[in-house]
Amino acid sequence: MPSIMITSPLEPEHVARIRAVDASLEVLYEPNLLPATRYTADHKGVAFTRDAAQTAAWRALLGKADILFDLPAAEDVPFATRASWVQTTSTGVGQTVAKLGLDQRGILVTTARGVHARPLAEFVFMALLAHIRGLDHLRAEQRAHRWERYCGPEIANRTMVILGAGDLARGCGRLAQAFDMRCIAVARDPARTRAHNGLFNEILPVAQLHDALSQADAFVVTAPHTPQTEGLVSTAALAALKPGAAFVNIARGNIVDEPALIAALRSGHIGFAALDVATVEPLPPDNPLWDMPNVLISPHSASTVQAENSRITDIFCENLRCWLDGRPEAMINRLDPALMY
Repeated sequence: MPSIMITSPLEPEHVARIRAVDASLEVLYEPNLLPATRYTADHKGVAFTRDAAQTAAWRALLGKADILFDLPAAEDVPFATRASWVQTTSTGVGQTVAKLGLDQRGILVTTARGVHARPLAEFVFMALLAHIRGLDHLRAEQRAHRWERYCGPEIANRTMVILGAGDLARGCGRLAQAFDMRCIAVARDPARTRAHNGLFNEILPVAQLHDALSQADAFVVTAPHTPQTEGLVSTAALAALKPGAAFVNIARGNIVDEPALIAALRSGHIGFAALDVATVEPLPPDNPLWDMPNVLISPHSASTVQAENSRITDIFCENLRCWLDGRPEAMINRLDPALMY
């Protein structure tokens, strides 16, 4: 039977679920060699350095593992000599997998795709509803103890443009339909058959991104970070947006030209931005985005909810059964190293 090593903090009940897949599995989980967590589903933990004895024990475990639950650190990769499959706790891992060289070693990588679509879509609509329905205005009026009726805008019948047509776009598209929005997806392969294509009024090729943005009341970035998407949301793309549009990034910061975004926010061409990601993370204290009144900053946490690890464990256990049955082709969320998602 293969040995499984859990390389990031995981709640005991989920470790037990992995062990229950097959009683003869060897599951290597040593919490004393992992950092303390800051919150539920914290895959990084507090700052932590292993001493020499702990490092030796950690690397010995890596050398025994056939399967890794979560990506190893770069300095640990050379010691994972037997690893042939890694289950990640994130979806957008293509760049990290390439940097670690796992694709060059022929290691199968499966991702957490599907786990984060709903919480990220909730974040998108929290931000859009607060902006469009005027939450700041209502808070200001409440502080002033002022009761003055007014007429405000609504989110219905507005157009949302989504960069990407995958799982995160699916989550956004579903809520956009519920709010009676028109939804346009812009995708690398617009003709691809997807079970959720019906959520979009149109699916356009990337070559038509600027045309789509001219219609956008809200622009949401959900695409993976690849060489093709890096910097795709450029000065020209932002200039193509309908004046006053809202902008939300729940993908990766490197997809966006951040100085161009800052300039568009300062000029008012973009009326509002909600950013769960940034080009440099953590966002540096001197970055002007922190202090802009028309910007909402989230510390790359919009996808992290209390049920996250339970859902990731569901994926891993399903894939583990396929692996043990000799059906690797049936495993879900397999990363394509060429596409990087």
